[in-house]
Amino acid sequence: MKNIKGYVNFVLHAHLPYIHHPESEDYLEEEWLFEAISETYIPLLLNFQKLEEEHVDFRITMTLTPPLLNMLDNELLQERYIKYLEKHIELCEKEVKRTIYDERLNKLSKYYLERYTNDLHVFKDIYECNIITGFKHFQDIGVLEIITCGATHGYFPILYVNEKTVRAQIGVAVKCYEKYFGKKPRGIWLPECGYVPEADKYLREFGIDYAIVESHGILYADPTPIYGTFAPIVSPENLIVFGRDMESSRQVWSSINGYPGDFNYREFYRDIGYDVDYDYIKPYIAHNGVRVNTGIKYYRITGKDCDKDYYDIQWAKDSAERQAGHFMDCRVKQIDNLASYMDVPPIITCPYDAELYGHWWYEGPYWLYILFKKIYYDDCNFKLITPSEYIDMYPNIQVSQPCRSSWGANGYSEVWLNPSNDYAHRHLHKAGDRMCELAYEFRNEKDPVKIRALNQAARELLLAQSSDWLFIITNGTMVEYAHKAIKERIGRFTKLYYELKNDKIDEKFLEDIEKKDDIFPEINYQIYI
Repeated sequence: MKNIKGYVNFVLHAHLPYIHHPESEDYLEEEWLFEAISETYIPLLLNFQKLEEEHVDFRITMTLTPPLLNMLDNELLQERYIKYLEKHIELCEKEVKRTIYDERLNKLSKYYLERYTNDLHVFKDIYECNIITGFKHFQDIGVLEIITCGATHGYFPILYVNEKTVRAQIGVAVKCYEKYFGKKPRGIWLPECGYVPEADKYLREFGIDYAIVESHGILYADPTPIYGTFAPIVSPENLIVFGRDMESSRQVWSSINGYPGDFNYREFYRDIGYDVDYDYIKPYIAHNGVRVNTGIKYYRITGKDCDKDYYDIQWAKDSAERQAGHFMDCRVKQIDNLASYMDVPPIITCPYDAELYGHWWYEGPYWLYILFKKIYYDDCNFKLITPSEYIDMYPNIQVSQPCRSSWGANGYSEVWLNPSNDYAHRHLHKAGDRMCELAYEFRNEKDPVKIRALNQAARELLLAQSSDWLFIITNGTMVEYAHKAIKERIGRFTKLYYELKNDKIDEKFLEDIEKKDDIFPEINYQIYI
């Protein structure tokens, strides 16, 4: 029998902004979803499946955000993902022929052909084009806890200027979760880990028991938590919060000494989309002829400022296995030390973006698989746990008011409110106020067309509020698309607002944007009353 002194809680945040363009296949941004399915979601599911088949008892927590769930359930996007895979398989077949001159390169090209072919088989034949069912299976058997997020990842510390817009972000998210998983979520990953006390009452109203917050949200709580981030605290409004552990996060996240920087791992920034002859690769890059990543990468990180060596799958696995052992040993020492000072078993909360595992860190899902096996089989002093299991086992929790916080640069809101993107907020706040005005004015509406317009206005507002657009503008990537996403959604909302106020609804316009922005078919605008 193991001498269990504490617990480790892995939380992966799976989220993408809602991108859906039935009017055109020319939007490269749709491929963010396809890359995430192939590089993160399917690999995670396959590794969970291996653990289940090998009778390894494990625990992991994941957010599947409402925009991601709606995209994964979208038939058009499912069809386009299949086309994406078929195109990649075609390119891989050409690569097998092109690389015949080099044995190591040819082996890698065959590996990619096998991988994308298997993705197609898993997606179509096993999950029948809907991988949500895969995640639901692991939740149903008790090894995965799926939590929710804001409806469209709206950033609470700015939206709370009108608290009804925060309440709607939470209420719509919970309803979406119930639709896919048949029950209410117990936990939430606050969008961008953005915590404000004003949101607590609405989280509790919709049945949310706990939230994940950034480290200083706990460390600067009032009164100071006795156990720091190594035990949850509960706010005066009765919301339990778990804080990110800094030591374990640094081992994975750090760009200097984090695991993903190992020289044996696959180099993300070296892709055949940029390396091979233009005429050869042109059918497989952007529609406008711009070179982009294809996902086929033949090089390992190798080292800094040196010629890249070819990627070696076995070397990468060796590194992942070694680092999984290192991570486990570090948690054993950490928990051994903490347990001697605590009256309850410590819990180490390890939250990460899910896309780190597979997309950015190609070997990440395999590292998790090895780590979970080692924790199960090896002699260690901790077990994996979900937040719900922990609070059910240890319900005596210190009352303390968490600090306003986020996991953005410098810990609060400057990523989402700065001179590059501050123009958006006055429009978002104005639209939020107007949505509340419409909901109240038309609270007893019976006209089906007006009800459709009101529901669509709510969708447009929610989509405009996505924190992703503000983040993208700050980071300087795909900025034009982010500006366009905000402008179009606010424009559509404003047009609907005046049409409703003037009793002149353009049904053709309404039908067009219902097809484009078709998120949350179950939405009810009265959430804003």
